[in-house]
Amino acid sequence: MITIIDYKSGNIRSISNGFKKIGAEVELTSDPEKILNAKYLVLPGVGSFGSAMENINPFKDIIYEYINEGKPFLGICLGMQVLLTSSDESPNIKGLDIFKGHVRKLPEGRKIPHMGWNKLNLVNPCPILEGLDGKYFYFVHSYYADVDDDELVVGTTDYGFDVNAALSQDNVYTTQFHPEKSGSYGLKILKNFINLEK
Repeated sequence: MITIIDYKSGNIRSISNGFKKIGAEVELTSDPEKILNAKYLVLPGVGSFGSAMENINPFKDIIYEYINEGKPFLGICLGMQVLLTSSDESPNIKGLDIFKGHVRKLPEGRKIPHMGWNKLNLVNPCPILEGLDGKYFYFVHSYYADVDDDELVVGTTDYGFDVNAALSQDNVYTTQFHPEKSGSYGLKILKNFINLEK
């Protein structure tokens, strides 16, 4: 069973359909007990950092407890960015601070938002990205994750500079791109995620 946190800031239908395509059972919930007892937990995200954090606030302690239990956690797009400490988008709002770092606006001189297919370059091993080096994934974002520890970076993409496309530490896996909108390679990531504990 895949549990997706329904916190009113995620593209829930899209990611839910992605997991259903690979034959997974999916539960959308805002019930704290169901979130904490999930076997696999997904935090999607669409919109602004500030509004997302406002909506996540009731679930913060549950997310920390779940991650500390060592169970698989997947953050997607804004769901990756809110794991950082802070963001240019909402300067006075603190993120979940699971990954130390700052979410920065994409530099001038590039089309913003970055929208479209870009190649994933693997820079560190990551079980959910295994076999996907050099494959193309779908991005839609105006901000990017700049982490303090380069060891957290498992994948980058070229957008005039190396954008951190995927971060990972222990049982926490994240992608800036949308696996559920990235065709067969994206579905492969979702398959790899649900096979982590098998």
